[in-house]
Amino acid sequence: MTVSIVVVSHSEKIADGAVELAAQMAPDVMILPAGGTDDGRIGTSLEKVLAALEKAGEQAGGEPGPDGTVVITDLGSAVMTAESVLEFLENPAGVLLADAPLVEGLVAAAVAAQGGADVQAVRKAAEAARGPAHPAGSAASGAVEPVTSAPPDSTGDFELVNQAGMHARPAAKVAGGLASLDAEVTINGVDGASMTGLMTLGAGKGTVLHVEAWGPDAERAVEYVGGLVEAGFGEP
Repeated sequence: MTVSIVVVSHSEKIADGAVELAAQMAPDVMILPAGGTDDGRIGTSLEKVLAALEKAGEQAGGEPGPDGTVVITDLGSAVMTAESVLEFLENPAGVLLADAPLVEGLVAAAVAAQGGADVQAVRKAAEAARGPAHPAGSAASGAVEPVTSAPPDSTGDFELVNQAGMHARPAAKVAGGLASLDAEVTINGVDGASMTGLMTLGAGKGTVLHVEAWGPDAERAVEYVGGLVEAGFGEP
């Protein structure tokens, strides 16, 4: 069993579309939409969210745990609806709300769940999709300052071999996996756990990715990126 994900949106079409997109990258993860009102209008439905969480819980004996469920929302009132639903659950501790962008956060969370990450790591992957904060007037390129003045604990250089390079699917795989590790990682100067940052690299086939990592899982992080790149992300 893996961590499940519930998508709460004010629009049924947005929720369904986001789930369809994420499912392409995480076919083994239960991702459930809970969009719109019960009568098809724009808004959120406590009943829809509750039904989705209960269905997600079926894979774990009728409760959200032990694998857990991550909830990703679009706007503020969707968060309030999700929080209200938690009051009706027998095990609300098994459900975590992620403060993340809907599409990018969902994709990153789904990839992390597909890789076997636990519920805390899946939420972390979703929230990492926000990318680093940028001072007023700065370019939101995803570039990050070194996390420490010390040399990285592990480094690696890997040449992109897949025809399409670092497009959305590879970026999601890299960001989702790195977000679940205890390491700070940069790839060609951008936050390795930021799907948006990685896509801004515009890295095509033949580009060499320079990976630097700090922290307990630094070596694992570099090996993870290297493995994905050398396998062409499973693409031609």
